[in-house]
This record gives sequence, structure tokens and C-alpha cells, in this order.
Amino acid sequence: MANHKSALKRIRSNEKRRVLNRYQHKTTRNAIKALRMSTDKSDAASKLASVISMIDKLAKKNVIHDNKASNLKSKLTKFVTKL
Repeated sequence: MANHKSALKRIRSNEKRRVLNRYQHKTTRNAIKALRMSTDKSDAASKLASVISMIDKLAKKNVIHDNKASNLKSKLTKFVTKL
């Protein structure tokens, strides 16, 4: 167990951040899954913008790696254009 006030505060803040990151990551994964299940091109194109924004936010906060974000965006864009 930590002995310093700053270490205790770091433990609390890390836990808050971990829970928020997990929530945002899971929400993004569900949005990606919903996008991949869509069959209507106009609907998928509207979802694509919000999903790309979510992916960028995760990459900015280092929840996912920048290259993973790029690969996801590329694959999803290809998927939508092929519809």
C-alpha cells in the first residue's frame, strides 16, 4: 500500500481514468460492430464519421495505438465505399 499522499491520489485518479477508458473503448468497439453490420450505404456513411471521431479520440489519449487507429479507419472506409 502506498505511503505518500501523492501516491494515494495517483491510485485514485488512475482508477477513475481506467474505468473511463474502458467505457469509451467498449463503446467504440460496439459502434464499429454496428457499422460493420449495416447494409445501407447512406446509413453507414453517416455512422462512419462518428466512428472515426471516436477512434481518433482513443488514439489521442493512447488508449489504442496510432497505427491501429489508422488501420481501423482505413478498413472501415473501404467497407463503406464497397457497399
